[in-house]
Amino acid sequence: MLKQKYKKPFLIAEIGINHNGSIKIAKKIIDLAKKYNFDAVKFQKRNPNISVPAKLKDTMRSSPWGYISYLEYKKKIEFGEKEYKIIDKYCKKKKILWFASPWDIDSVKFLKKFKCKFNKIASAMLTNISLLEEVAKEKKYTFISVGMSKEKDILKAIQVFNKFKCKFSLMYSVSSYPADEEDLNLLSIRYLKKKYKCEVGYSGHERTVSPTIMAYLLGSNVIERHITLDRAMWGTDQAASLSEDGIINLTEVIKKIPLIMGVEKFSKKEKEMKLLDKFKYWS
Repeated sequence: MLKQKYKKPFLIAEIGINHNGSIKIAKKIIDLAKKYNFDAVKFQKRNPNISVPAKLKDTMRSSPWGYISYLEYKKKIEFGEKEYKIIDKYCKKKKILWFASPWDIDSVKFLKKFKCKFNKIASAMLTNISLLEEVAKEKKYTFISVGMSKEKDILKAIQVFNKFKCKFSLMYSVSSYPADEEDLNLLSIRYLKKKYKCEVGYSGHERTVSPTIMAYLLGSNVIERHITLDRAMWGTDQAASLSEDGIINLTEVIKKIPLIMGVEKFSKKEKEMKLLDKFKYWS
């Protein structure tokens, strides 16, 4: 029998900063990911003193903690070693992988303490060559998001990871939050696969589920979606995330696809043949 073309993709639940600095919320989102059979959860790790651009540090903004500077806000939602030890222990207990995208070299070094299986390059970091080199040196399998980038940026990133012999998947992404469907151009997945001859997953930021299914059908065997307890929660990424209803829709359809698509072979089913016997009046 011919091999099935479609298999369950590697599903990543991007928690990111949707926890709003609360370990209690983070645990609940991990529970949600585990409930619907995601393979891993992903966070973001920053040293805000380094990764927040100078021009933004003193910008004032409203937040759940009052009217504070952007730098102070970033510090409020940042997990430190204490919280990541809790996350590490909790994910081991729940039997789900976790990893994080570092936004600065300090954070790359910080994450080494936890011996995560994977690394992630966020779209916004794709042109940060010194960061890419620090990650690639670890030689952990790395998911490289290519939102906000030009093709020359993608090529340079690939060259860094090839230089250090670090295996990777590109993650096609449109980095607007949320992304409009007419901007997605999902055939880019096939283009990138053909041009760079590598695995190309999909990191979706759209409000809906159907484009993610289409990305899977186009050959993305790694799927990442932001998830949240409630899309109405405070936070910049909530509207681009899936809450439980959306997660159910996504995972139920993906679960069915290998069964429905079958194999590239024409064959009659026994059920059909029995029905044909009922209608056949000729010998």
